[in-house]
Amino acid sequence: MIYDSKKFLLIAGPCSLENEEVCRKVAEKLSELRQKFPQLNIVFKGSFDKANRTSLTGARGPGMDAGLELLAMVKREYKFPVLTDIHLPDQCEKVAQVCDVLQIPAFLCRQTDLLVAASKTGRCVNVKKGQFLSPQEMRYVYDKLALSGAHEIWLTDRGTAFGYQNLVVDMRSFAIMGKTGAPTIMDATHSVQLPGAMMGASGGQREFVPALSRAAVASGANGLFLETHPEPAKAISDAATQLPLAALEELVEDCLKIWEIVKNKS
Repeated sequence: MIYDSKKFLLIAGPCSLENEEVCRKVAEKLSELRQKFPQLNIVFKGSFDKANRTSLTGARGPGMDAGLELLAMVKREYKFPVLTDIHLPDQCEKVAQVCDVLQIPAFLCRQTDLLVAASKTGRCVNVKKGQFLSPQEMRYVYDKLALSGAHEIWLTDRGTAFGYQNLVVDMRSFAIMGKTGAPTIMDATHSVQLPGAMMGASGGQREFVPALSRAAVASGANGLFLETHPEPAKAISDAATQLPLAALEELVEDCLKIWEIVKNKS
């Protein structure tokens, strides 16, 4: 098991596994946080393929082989469990040879063949709630995974579609999804996206990441998913929503204080 109820789960890393330099800078910062905050349980994340870009011309990342090499480097040298997205059933076995957590993107959370294939790898599976689903409906996603033999299941909220090009987060989601028994996670950076709002690319409101993070932890979320980059403006994807790496420590420290209060009251 990767999840530890006695620690706060932090899934963090760049949106795309752009290159070794970006991955190392983020991993080095996460190593500092691990030393400073022993109550953290950190998983490094990064995507080898951003397969759901708004436009055909959107940058997609390094591809599976190069991406898995970068994740293997982080795992080997920095000793973090690693997570990446999968999009097709036939990717699962190869990705599972490197990654400790296979992540199902929100748009694919009801794809039965993908869920079953991920479950059969024996790896932890993190599923993002679809923007089109209520938190109550994630019970059926959880059941597909559990009945297919998933070793460990996490459920993540990344906002719900609200009109055009906007997302909202219902803070009840964590209590509702938590009824499955799975750890619940707040994806604070994707939740501030404005999908397709920048003429063929997604926009975002990064300034709301801290508020949503703190609110989710206060509402009972067991962890945070935060995309972070040394220079978000230069990121090849999600430049408007990734948290500057320099701002990560302060936010994590705030959320840990809230988590301690919530944990002591439960």
